[in-house]
Amino acid sequence: MGHWKRVGRAKNNGEPSRAMRIALYEPDIPQNAGTILRLCACLGLEAHIIEPAGFPVTDRAFRRAGMDYLDLVQLTRHASFADFDAWRRAEGLRLVLFTTAAETGYLEHAYGADEVLLFGRESAGVPEAVHRAADTRLRIPLREGLRSLNVAMSVAMVAGEALRQTGGLARL
Repeated sequence: MGHWKRVGRAKNNGEPSRAMRIALYEPDIPQNAGTILRLCACLGLEAHIIEPAGFPVTDRAFRRAGMDYLDLVQLTRHASFADFDAWRRAEGLRLVLFTTAAETGYLEHAYGADEVLLFGRESAGVPEAVHRAADTRLRIPLREGLRSLNVAMSVAMVAGEALRQTGGLARL
């Protein structure tokens, strides 16, 4: 089935994208995905959704959290992880997975323009095959006994650090 691409008003004029890339693996909650799409629009990040999602992947599902920002985000939908992985390998992009199972903290990583930052399902993270496909696995440190942050909060924290390191905030 390949991947489906919906590009809002964010244009790259045929040049390779210099935008940071955020990918969501089979997201469960449309409000979280909409919030992340809004963040991507505001910060000039590409957004990738790996399906199947736990809800219909439509503008209507995202509209409440994403508000009128959805037309400003560059969004690509991938029919499966295999399609996504084939696309990112063909583009020469490294896969950085954020997982509670990682040893290295997200602040210890040197972010680069050749990376896709992947966040798992709210309910279950990602399967072992996705862990194996990742070039790097990172975690957000949490207090003992706490499982995880909301995925939209995680994306915001990581995107801020990645953009700080790569100078992406200065281009806004």
